Amino acid sequence: MVGWIIVAALAVLVVWGIAKYNGLITLRNQVANGWKQIDVQLKRRHDLIPNLVSTVKGIMEFEQDTLMKVIEARSAAMGARGVKDAAAKEGALTDALSKFFVVVEQYPQLRASENVNKLQEELTSTENKVSFARQFYNDIATTFNTAQQVFPDNLVAGAFHFQPAELFEITVAAEREVPAVNLSLKK
Repeated sequence: MVGWIIVAALAVLVVWGIAKYNGLITLRNQVANGWKQIDVQLKRRHDLIPNLVSTVKGIMEFEQDTLMKVIEARSAAMGARGVKDAAAKEGALTDALSKFFVVVEQYPQLRASENVNKLQEELTSTENKVSFARQFYNDIATTFNTAQQVFPDNLVAGAFHFQPAELFEITVAAEREVPAVNLSLKK
């Protein structure tokens, strides 16, 4: 009788361990999927930028420095490796694009251009998608990291050498600043 109890307890323990291991594998795969969703949106962003730059290049001949900063930031972002590197380089690209859009606003012929407006709208839409993808990634990465740290799941995670996922963090100080909003009708 005692032998059967021991066998049953071991069977329950093995089933529990398999379930926890499979749960961690599922979360790890969801984290990888979350990162790939960010990657898809960043590729779209990277593909839109050359179109925008080439559309405005002739008109913005006096703003070549601004254009070069966007191109350089895009190249650096495309070469990013890992979450922290991507966060830093994509933050720099966001900053360069923000400055670029400020300069574009100074050119009436660009503001009136349907192509420029369409590309700006597509980039804005892509920025929103990137933001949502980052939020999803951080949510699932946090769930994965928590699952590795709570007892008794941490025993399975440690036994199989699961590593915590990096979170996507803001690394550019300008992105943390609260935007100034002026709702007055005075200029």
